[in-house]
Amino acid sequence: FPDSQVVAAWASLPFPVRCGLALPDILGARGQDVPWEPLSSCRDPKLGRCFAQSVVLRGIREESGGSRPGQPPASPLHACGVEETLQRYLHGAFPGAFSTCHVLEQPCPTLPPFPQFFSPLLSGRGFLLDKPPARSSAAVESVPVLAALQSAPVLHQLLWGLRRDARRLNTRRWASFFAAGVEQDDFQEALEELGTLAQCYQNGFRDEDDADSD
Repeated sequence: FPDSQVVAAWASLPFPVRCGLALPDILGARGQDVPWEPLSSCRDPKLGRCFAQSVVLRGIREESGGSRPGQPPASPLHACGVEETLQRYLHGAFPGAFSTCHVLEQPCPTLPPFPQFFSPLLSGRGFLLDKPPARSSAAVESVPVLAALQSAPVLHQLLWGLRRDARRLNTRRWASFFAAGVEQDDFQEALEELGTLAQCYQNGFRDEDDADSD
């Protein structure tokens, strides 16, 4: 994003893929929930609140995109490949946003020393099973992953909250606060620049935090 200075990171690790399901079915099962969880210190569970995003999907083979050979597609989306399916989903879920996507067939490797915190319903290749195996399986070797970097209105709340908390500091009570050579005027200027940056991510709404007077 050439005009963005801050982005929010999201990921689904592993991306929940059940054997036998096509990617349109997997994405459609999410309903109005976003298909990832926040990695940044911000939460915005609603779809469609995004200016621009770059999305990467790993570990989904082309045959998982939609229809099977010799079978009619269940929908127009099922007739598309993996990358086109993901691109169409992003355009529908985030209308008006500039979305780019990249698809890699290679899954994310998770062999030790990667922490094995996965559910017993996960196969060695990271796909969801209907029930746990009869015997304890070996370590999960790889998982499919869906990740995104977004320029979104939620960053307005994050940056404005950071500015608000920093302004509440009584720097006069901390003798070592400016020991690194930062001047009080420089500190105040940085706060103003942070407020200006926060406004760049506003999307026609006003939070209660915005009413915080100077």
